[in-house]
Amino acid sequence: MKLPHPDPLAERAQRAAAAAASSIERAGSRAMADERAVSDLLTAALNAPPAAELPVMVLLVDDQAIIAEALRRALADESNVDLHYCANPEDALRTAQETRPTVILQDLVMPGVDGLTLVRQYREHPATRDIPIIVLSTKEEPRIKSAAFAAGANDYLVKLPDTIELVARVRYHSRSYQNLLQRDEAYRALRQSQQKLLETNLELQRLTHSDGLTGLSNRRRLDDYLSAEWRRAARERANIGFLMIDVDNFKSYNDTYGHVAGDDVLKLVAHTIESSLNSPTDLAARFGGEEFAVVLLSSSAPGLRLLGEKIRIAVESLNVPHAGSASGRVTISIGGATHPATHDDAAKQLVEAADLALYRAKRDGKNRVIIT
Repeated sequence: MKLPHPDPLAERAQRAAAAAASSIERAGSRAMADERAVSDLLTAALNAPPAAELPVMVLLVDDQAIIAEALRRALADESNVDLHYCANPEDALRTAQETRPTVILQDLVMPGVDGLTLVRQYREHPATRDIPIIVLSTKEEPRIKSAAFAAGANDYLVKLPDTIELVARVRYHSRSYQNLLQRDEAYRALRQSQQKLLETNLELQRLTHSDGLTGLSNRRRLDDYLSAEWRRAARERANIGFLMIDVDNFKSYNDTYGHVAGDDVLKLVAHTIESSLNSPTDLAARFGGEEFAVVLLSSSAPGLRLLGEKIRIAVESLNVPHAGSASGRVTISIGGATHPATHDDAAKQLVEAADLALYRAKRDGKNRVIIT
């Protein structure tokens, strides 16, 4: 026998659920790709070669070409050491950003620009603020040394320095800087890894707490939430409200329209319940089968009844056909109770009171709300 076609609203619920499932699947795929990318980044950072083996890029800023030639010769036989020369101090900051040196040799006395001013500019720019700076001076002067270090210099040499000392200082500062870069890269990769792990754990927690069919919180999440909020409400001497919701004549609906259509109705009812909630602290959950529950914090009996009627009317207004119902459409019955939070066992009594109220609503004709 061919089953009657479900109501278009139920079809819409089915499409929405399929879209949500597809979205979760895509999010999971993106999360896995992000985790692999972060893992690769962290592995690369941790497996980077020692800083001592990395190339050294020296930027010399000096208006005297003879100094540049002397330093070029001093460094010519050094492996993995490259020298870049900038004769115009006005181009120094731009050149440093382009060449990305691991050490800057900065003359202090140049026409037009004070060397200490350049040192301060390096320290103020994000791209150059951590690059080691060795200032070059024509004489050993404590006052000038003090000013250079105060401006942000890392070292001080009188030119022309001895080749052995120059190479030692250049390599030392370059190694320190590249160690800093490697450490920052490793920390950045680690932070990204930790953030992705947190996001993954939160997503897993969300999925663990979600009902697979309706997307609402599941029974486990409901019990945990009610228990935690009951303890909080007990400390604050507040009330907690509980609604128990049941789809009327649901077995008859399944027998008439099929279980697939029945699933669509459950999805639609679940969405309607969640959309009717007034506060982000209210929790809607699937209690089991065709039963749903809502936890309301600091709720009064009139407020509980008002929300119950709002949900009941919203479901009835969907006008989902139901030949096995007296009204000819899908309806729900709701029982509710509100109690002041006291000892832990009283939370169980709250659920039992709402369940008893639901029983009375079903017994008295269904499609109604009873609050105790």
